[in-house]
Parts: sequence; structure tokens; C-alpha cells
Amino acid sequence: MNQQRPAARPTVQIDNDFTRVTEWYFEPGAETGWHGHDMDYVVVPMTTGTLQLELPDGTRHSNALTQGQSYCRQAGVQHNVINPGPEPFVFVEIEFKR
Repeated sequence: MNQQRPAARPTVQIDNDFTRVTEWYFEPGAETGWHGHDMDYVVVPMTTGTLQLELPDGTRHSNALTQGQSYCRQAGVQHNVINPGPEPFVFVEIEFKR
């Protein structure tokens, strides 16, 4: 994680045998830090904006997200997620344990 950026704040809402549901709150400039996903997951944006993804190969991609328009990914994704925008960004991540 870049020491100059604030950390995104995760709040686990549900963690049981089947799922983990986490709300991620990003201040402007905040990042998750490098991490990998061990489970398939769905992201539900709670706000509209753009997040930037840093990938292991050094590339960066901008993803425009719209409030309420979900997307899913399979386990194995590795990245750092950054809010480059001037406003806070929030999404809910739902991970599937089985």
C-alpha cells in the first residue's frame, strides 16, 4: 500500500458459514491495499463514481460504477482498489464461502 494514501475502511456486516458481507468506504484517495480474493464475490456499488484498479502486471484500469448496478468476479483476482475521485465511494462486497 502506498503510505501516502489513506486506507479504505471495511465494515463486516455478516460473516457466517455461507457468506461474508463487507461494506467498503473510501475517502477520496483511499485504497484497499494489495489483496487477493479467495472466494467468488459480488460487488454492489452504493454510490456512483469511478474506482481505479492496480493489477499485478503494473497496469491500471478505471472502472465507472453506478449505484445499484452489481457485478461479480471469480476467486483468484488480485488487485489494489483506489478511489481517485473527489467524493467518497461506498460499495458492498458479498463473498461466497461455498
